[in-house]
Amino acid sequence: MARRRIIPLLNHLTSSTRLSLTRSVTYMPRPGDGAPRAVTLIPGDGVGPLVTNAVEQVMEAMHAPVFFEKYDVHGDLSRVPQEVIESIKKNKVCLKGGLRTPVGGGVSSLNVQLRKELDLYASLVNCFNLPGLPTRHENVDIVVIRENTEGEYSGLEHEVVPGVVESLKVTPNLYGNLVANTAAGIAGGTGVMPGGNVGADHAVFEQGASAGNVGKDKIVQQKKANPVALLLSSAMMLRHLQFPSFADRLETAVKRVISEGKYRTKDLGGDSSTQEVVDAVIANLD
Repeated sequence: MARRRIIPLLNHLTSSTRLSLTRSVTYMPRPGDGAPRAVTLIPGDGVGPLVTNAVEQVMEAMHAPVFFEKYDVHGDLSRVPQEVIESIKKNKVCLKGGLRTPVGGGVSSLNVQLRKELDLYASLVNCFNLPGLPTRHENVDIVVIRENTEGEYSGLEHEVVPGVVESLKVTPNLYGNLVANTAAGIAGGTGVMPGGNVGADHAVFEQGASAGNVGKDKIVQQKKANPVALLLSSAMMLRHLQFPSFADRLETAVKRVISEGKYRTKDLGGDSSTQEVVDAVIANLD
C-alpha cells in the first residue's frame, strides 16, 4: 500500500527538520549536492508572491542547486491547471504560497484539490521557539502530523432538506476501521511554523500555520509580510532534496537575524518590510 511507504519519509522529516539550538553548520558536500534540482513554484495569492520571492532571492544568494519552474495560479480558478500538476509530478517537489479560497458559490479550495490530486495525505508542521524571540510558550519543539485529504476535506456534503446541510467526516485508517475525525484550532504565539504536505511520491512545502492563509491586504500593500516561516520551509525542502549544507546555512542565517532583533516584521514586534528581512538573512549567510 502506497501509504505505508510514507512512514520512513515521515520519520526522516521529523528527525531532520527540527531546528536544534546546538546544531553545527555542515559544509561537507554530500551525495546529491552537485546536481541542481527543478522545483515547481506557485507564488499564489496575497502575501504568497512576497514570501516566495524572498525564498528565490535567498536561494540565488546561496547559489543553491535548485531552479524554479514558476506557475501563475490563483484561488479563483475552477481547477489547478493540468500543466502545474504535471510539473509537480515530474519534479516531485513544489514550493507554494497560499491560495485564496472564495467564500460561497460552491467553489472548492485549490489547496485541497492539489492535495487530493497528488495524494498529499500527510500534513507535517514543525512548531518551535527561536532564540531571542519571546513568545507566550517556552521550550516548544513539536512536530504535528495529521491526515490532509479525508475527514472534513473529503467533500462528502449534501443538503438533507432545504437549509439543512450535512457534512460527513468518515476516515478509514490503515487497518480498514472507520474512525471519527475532529479538528481543533491552534493558538498563536508559539514561534514559527514551517511545514509541508507529503505523500508517497510528492511533497509540497509551504507555511505551516494555515496553508490557505494569504494575509491581510494591508500587509500586502505595505510589503511587510513575514518571510521567516516559508524560508524555514524551504530549508526543509533542501533537506528533502538531500542538500543539507545549504539547509544549515539558511537556518543559521534566519536564526541570527531573529536573535539580533534588528530586522523583524510587525507580527514579531518590529516594523521591517519583507525585503529588509530578506536582505538581513542574505547578509548573514556564511
